[in-house]
Amino acid sequence: MTTSHHDRAATRTKAIMQATLALAQETGYAKLSIEAVAARAGAGKHTIYRRWPSKGLLFLDSLLSLNEPVLDYPDTGDVLADLRRQIYAAVDLLANPPWGPLYQALVAEVQHDPAVAAGFNERFIRPQTDKTITRLKTAQEQGQVSPDFDLDLAMAILSGPLYFRLLITQEPMTHDYVDRVLQALFAGMSPRH
Repeated sequence: MTTSHHDRAATRTKAIMQATLALAQETGYAKLSIEAVAARAGAGKHTIYRRWPSKGLLFLDSLLSLNEPVLDYPDTGDVLADLRRQIYAAVDLLANPPWGPLYQALVAEVQHDPAVAAGFNERFIRPQTDKTITRLKTAQEQGQVSPDFDLDLAMAILSGPLYFRLLITQEPMTHDYVDRVLQALFAGMSPRH
């Protein structure tokens, strides 16, 4: 493949993903179609289907291409402060367009398309989970977290209330709410003296 062919392919891919996101924001994910994306991007439907076998997989790649801030954990030596900082960043990201509404649409699609679910878990959920558990494990080794606390359970306790608000009640996910979740988690996770 020549460099110019590679550059054209990369430009076409970027145009297709940008068209996907723009249309999803304008019409909603449910009304998004490969035909509309092809027309907006100036690409053929077959070009899109060769790369993405479904609308859901195209949407997943498009959303993950936004290059929003990386949700990495700092390690300041204070696990509670580090979790707060990272979760605030996630909540702020999800509270605003384009990420919030598009992320909700992606989570809905995950419920219906096993290929999208697998890609989402592999490329987003698992890496974020691994980062959280790694940070908690370090805190456990430093004596900030009880040595016998189940870190997988801690991850579920951290994420469950946030997803409940985002997807079920659609109440705002505020910094105050994050603080209350962290306070409840650390009441059970702190080392016993």
